[in-house]
Amino acid sequence: MQIPNEYVSTAEDVADQVIRKGKNVLPTVARLCLISTFLEDGLRMWFQWSEQRDYMDMSWGCGKFLATMFVIINLLGQIGGCVMVLGRLKVDIACGVLFFIVVLQTFAYSILWDMQFLLRNLALIGALLLVVAEARAEGRSLFAGVPSLGENKPKTYLQLAGRILLAFMFITLLRFEVSFVQIIQDILGSILMVLVTIGYRTKLSALMLVLVLTVLNLYHNAWWAVPSYKPLRDFLKYDFFQTLSVIGGLLMIVYLGPGGVSMDEHKKKW
Repeated sequence: MQIPNEYVSTAEDVADQVIRKGKNVLPTVARLCLISTFLEDGLRMWFQWSEQRDYMDMSWGCGKFLATMFVIINLLGQIGGCVMVLGRLKVDIACGVLFFIVVLQTFAYSILWDMQFLLRNLALIGALLLVVAEARAEGRSLFAGVPSLGENKPKTYLQLAGRILLAFMFITLLRFEVSFVQIIQDILGSILMVLVTIGYRTKLSALMLVLVLTVLNLYHNAWWAVPSYKPLRDFLKYDFFQTLSVIGGLLMIVYLGPGGVSMDEHKKKW
């Protein structure tokens, strides 16, 4: 039992060194990854304006005006929200706008009835909650010398909700195939996701999950290798950037830690 604990301790030391060396760029990288799916979709609205408008008109029979308004709201909401998140301008409002876009698209594209897409959108909402938590932590750091009345409970619960919702992303990646590699992948990913959700050895688990998801994303969603005339390219691109956004959420966990409602926090009191 002692040898595995030594390996885990060594891995945590390595993870801490990586986090310390990258602490200045980690929040920016996390935010950039997180907003990538919104940025890509916002640009899609611009470059495929007519196609998106006609699709909404055909799907809902809502007429050209409402279909055009849908495209405009998605375009301005997503591009504007991304700029505000990256620029750290009114982050709460920006995440609220992006949250509205996620909900709007969930109903507009009938994602509510597609369990895989619904779970991924929930994971995306979890990542947005972690951005809000990081903005709250950053705001408190500006008043580091001011006496505090206790723990920042809203931030703590935002981190908890974000961790739980991020777990839904990995559920969509589980494949029940009779393959040694696939079984190992499912078991490893499930263990890491459970550890992140309950907040046990959180930074190490989240960092390892970032590596696992990055490899899987590059392998399964290589949209750049598919010719542009094939519809598969757009599906893979959508999956790629959604997964990248969840990776951004996990990087935010690596940067922020698990928060007060976690096993790591309770271990300090034991």
